[in-house]
Amino acid sequence: MIGTATAKIINILPDKFVTYVSKKIVDKYLKKYANINIEGSENLKGIKTPTIFICNHLSNSDGLVLDKALKEIDPTFVAGVKLSNNVITSIGVNVIKTTNIKPNTADKEGLRKIIKLVKQGESLLIFPEGTRSRVGSLIEAKKGILLIATMTGAPIVPIGLYGTEKLLPINKEGDMSAETFYYADVHINIGKQFESPKRSKEQDKKEYEDFATKYIMKKIAELLPENYRGVYK
Repeated sequence: MIGTATAKIINILPDKFVTYVSKKIVDKYLKKYANINIEGSENLKGIKTPTIFICNHLSNSDGLVLDKALKEIDPTFVAGVKLSNNVITSIGVNVIKTTNIKPNTADKEGLRKIIKLVKQGESLLIFPEGTRSRVGSLIEAKKGILLIATMTGAPIVPIGLYGTEKLLPINKEGDMSAETFYYADVHINIGKQFESPKRSKEQDKKEYEDFATKYIMKKIAELLPENYRGVYK
């Protein structure tokens, strides 16, 4: 990836130029290193919008390759604030539309912005796990996806993604600035749109949340090879 010094220079340029340069950099890296294979594109035809795309999360390159696959719908990506605060990863953030949220907190302001975007007709892309999986397969999802789906009433489109963990592996020391691109085959599998399940009279709040979250995440798991399904096998 580009050096920290170069990234700092890019980020102090005028906004339009920052976006232009960032796109050039990202396109160059993806064209050189990523062999992207997309299945299920036909499932995007005639879907109800706004919609919420959900996908497993393996790498900081996930948003970059998904942005290419979903360019016709051009969703806003829900991203953790630290991506924007890091001079290297902010290059990627400059390329795609994002709305920030503070992970693992009751970020009411971030949630309000997300709900407002959908109410205004904007589709979203959310990584329900809330963080990149360090084990290379699905980890337990946060309850945020169910809350957003319930509050917006928007239908959901599941996506299974793998290969990005090889394209831009997670740095073992947690230093995102040190992450490097490698040649990799990337697979994006787009599923059919569905509605989140309704709560039955027999279910209490927790029982419903557990059931509905698992139901939603299973839709992603079904689009992945078995070894990527993790806790949702």
